[in-house]
Amino acid sequence: MGANLSSDHSSVVSINLFVVLLCACIVIGHLLEENRWMNESITALALGLCTGVVILLTTGGKSSHLLVFSEDLFFIYLLPPIIFNAGFQVKKKQFFRNFMTIMLFGAVGTLISTAIISIGAMHFFKKTNTSSLRIGDYLAIGAIFSATDSVCTLQVLNQDETPLLYSLVFGEGVVNDATSVVLFHAIQSFDLSHINSSIGLEFLGNFLYLFISSTILGVLTGLLSAYIIKKLYFGRHSTDREVALMMLMAYLSYMLAELFYLSAILTVFFCGIVMSHYTWHNVTESSRITTKHAFATWSFVAEIFIFLYVGMDALDIEKWKVVSDSPGTSVRVSSILLGLVLVGRAAFVFPLSFLSNLTKKSPNEKINIKQQVTIWWAGLMRGAVSMALAYNQFTRSGHTHLHGNAIMITSTITVVLFSTVVFGLMTKPLVRILLPSQKHTASMLSSEPSSPKSFAVPLLNGQDSEDNQASHNVPRPTSFRMLLSTPSHTVHHYWRKFDNGFMRPVFGGRGFVPFVPCSPTDQSLHQWQ
Repeated sequence: MGANLSSDHSSVVSINLFVVLLCACIVIGHLLEENRWMNESITALALGLCTGVVILLTTGGKSSHLLVFSEDLFFIYLLPPIIFNAGFQVKKKQFFRNFMTIMLFGAVGTLISTAIISIGAMHFFKKTNTSSLRIGDYLAIGAIFSATDSVCTLQVLNQDETPLLYSLVFGEGVVNDATSVVLFHAIQSFDLSHINSSIGLEFLGNFLYLFISSTILGVLTGLLSAYIIKKLYFGRHSTDREVALMMLMAYLSYMLAELFYLSAILTVFFCGIVMSHYTWHNVTESSRITTKHAFATWSFVAEIFIFLYVGMDALDIEKWKVVSDSPGTSVRVSSILLGLVLVGRAAFVFPLSFLSNLTKKSPNEKINIKQQVTIWWAGLMRGAVSMALAYNQFTRSGHTHLHGNAIMITSTITVVLFSTVVFGLMTKPLVRILLPSQKHTASMLSSEPSSPKSFAVPLLNGQDSEDNQASHNVPRPTSFRMLLSTPSHTVHHYWRKFDNGFMRPVFGGRGFVPFVPCSPTDQSLHQWQ
């Protein structure tokens, strides 16, 4: 009984210290808000490293952790609020206007990057002491190191100043994470000892099935929440019930995807988009404000928690002991992986940007070389998703005693730390050099028009629709470009007709909720759209 009490007390002490560290990260992050180099992610990593050093010293080199890493903690509790909030807060017009480019970068680009990293690892690792790795491990390495972490870049990009760039980096980051996780689980579920064409086709079919079915599940869960709240209208009696139902339905979408072995990241992301389009407009004004800030806060704390833990885990003495006899091997593997990440990212960003530009009518809609470099740089950081997938592949319950596996874990930690700190520190200066702030453009773009016509206006030209009429001076595209081009405003036109004619009358949304006293029909919050 005394031992149990002692164990419980030590857990309480650890949790208290971790909460204190979270508070310290928020305070320090606020003080460094205007700093040219630092951001919250790097602050949390640095604080985690310092805490790990202190714990190592106080425990005599036995441990560097306050809490033990758990994949369930990450995938079940920390990741859902981050991804859901990304979908809930996304500017839908810009996201779907650039949807094809985002899917090119996020899905096709991730496949290209995975292939390059996997093939490169197979070739270069033969010269290192990692002979215990199998074909499945090499393919998993490709998926692990294709998972980007664009949080650092998004913190310095402005949605109003560079809406196209922000939309592409943000959208690609979410789709990339989902694609990496889907690929990773598909690799684990297949027998890769005998690869042939039928296995390849089955793998592709399974990948597409996961992608499409996960998206559909997220949309259906979001629509169900909108329908329930619209029909029952909880706000007449309690806004708390509205807020609670939205939060629980959002979490339910994630857990349903896990239950059916789908991509929970994709599911909860599209659930967030649907909820922001329909459900959010069906609740009372006070519930709107509450949910928006609650989701954002939940996501913010989860992100800090992850980076803080990654910083501590970097000093896990057990894993470093296993590779202590060959520190040079770990350094070589880390260097190879960093090089492959750089090459793998460049191999799809620049070619796919060229393809995307062929489909654009106006020069102002095209991704110029400075923006391409920013997009390439934005995806070089590796973060918590890479860490969690590496633990899943190379450890059991966070521990390993196999030499090859320990090298992969320590190398992953090294790559995550180096890319987040070094690349992250250089992000703000690089963005300021490549994309100097244009306050005039920002002010004109900050009040985005909500009419269907706005979908035909280029994102970055900073002109009215009247100015856009002067575009007859722009050279006519070639027949090849005309073949590739798809007029996005036409797609949007038909979607609006379908949305207004069928979807909104059934599921609610802005302007489609019947008025009752104290109802959520107040139109004063259009800016949240």
